[in-house]
Amino acid sequence: MGPDRNTHIRNFGILILIAVAAWQLPGGGTATATINNVLGLIFAGGIVFFGYRMYMEHRSTLFMLEDKVRAMLYGSLVLIALALIGTARLWDEGGLAVLVWLALIGAGVYGCVTVWRTSREY
Repeated sequence: MGPDRNTHIRNFGILILIAVAAWQLPGGGTATATINNVLGLIFAGGIVFFGYRMYMEHRSTLFMLEDKVRAMLYGSLVLIALALIGTARLWDEGGLAVLVWLALIGAGVYGCVTVWRTSREY
C-alpha cells in the first residue's frame, strides 16, 4: 500500500509552511518572484518539448498535407502563441485589447480545427 493519509497531510502542511515563510520573511517577494520565473521557464520548456515530440511523431502526416493547409496550421499555432505570450499585457489594457486577444485565440483555434477536419477528409 501507498503512504497513508497522515503523510499527505504532513507534506501539505510543510508546503504551506514554506509558502507562508517565503511570503512573510524579508526578501520573500524577491524569492517568490525568482521561484515563479524558474517554474515558468520549466513549464515553457515542457511545452516546447511536448511540441517537439508531437512534431517528430507526426511529421510524416504533416508532410502529406497540402502546402497551404500546412501553412494554415503553422500560422494558427503562431497566432495562439502570440496571444499566450501577450496575455498579461492585453488583459491589463482591457477593452479592445481583450477583444483582440479573444480574436487571436479564436482565429488560431479555428485554423487548427479547419486543418484537422481537412486532414480527415478523403
